[in-house]
Amino acid sequence: MRQWTVDAFAERPFMGNPAAVLQPLENWPDAGWMQALAAENNHSETAFLKTTRDDARFELRWFTPAMEVSLCGHATLAAAHVLWRELGLETRRLTFDTASGVLTVDRFGEVYELNFPADPLTRVETPRGLAKALGAEPLEVWASRYLIAVMADAKTVRELKPDIPALLAFGEGAMESGQVIAAAISAEGADVVDRFFGPGCGVDEDPATGSARCGLAPLFATKLGRTNVTFEQAYPGRGARFETELHGDRVLIRGNAVTVMSSVLRF
Repeated sequence: MRQWTVDAFAERPFMGNPAAVLQPLENWPDAGWMQALAAENNHSETAFLKTTRDDARFELRWFTPAMEVSLCGHATLAAAHVLWRELGLETRRLTFDTASGVLTVDRFGEVYELNFPADPLTRVETPRGLAKALGAEPLEVWASRYLIAVMADAKTVRELKPDIPALLAFGEGAMESGQVIAAAISAEGADVVDRFFGPGCGVDEDPATGSARCGLAPLFATKLGRTNVTFEQAYPGRGARFETELHGDRVLIRGNAVTVMSSVLRF
């Protein structure tokens, strides 16, 4: 079986977030085998595709090195990139059936556009101990798919040195526990700078998190008073950029991808 490593939300190699994508399968293998392969790959996600009767529609599942997850943006982008660039599909739109419902990806030249569901947002009291775990005091905290800590400025976000194991304790009210986003409005470059800490899913810090836009985009669209918001995920030494557009209860997420490796499984 063939497998590709793709840097998603990246315009060149070694930026964005790497994901492994296995060639499309006719039947799902054992979940334990998929989890073992994801652990072997040791990327934040490995994407598995299953064919359907429609050449432009696939079932899609995502595994971190530690667990299967219900939504992943960068590995969805990577899967679409492989289907188009490596396997030669000519359709302009791909449809994926996932644990989070039907997701689509459209292709506009070198740019891909993901159509994801917007996550609900609820403002919550700052959990006791969160400031200490992050290393700075949030201005406000929101519960969405993940816990979102809005910080004073982009410099604070960039310089955070959190206690990663301590963040496992946080996530009450959010859809997924032990995963915390720190974000702030930026005065230069992108509209918002953010970082994603995910010990709850086995990823200490993620370089580019597409699913995080499902809560961040509606939150900062409201704060900025417009539907289009750009983001820089400031993972040290790597990072990624996102363009988002809020469409009712959906979030459009735009970015690029590049293949950095092709391999063959020998078992």
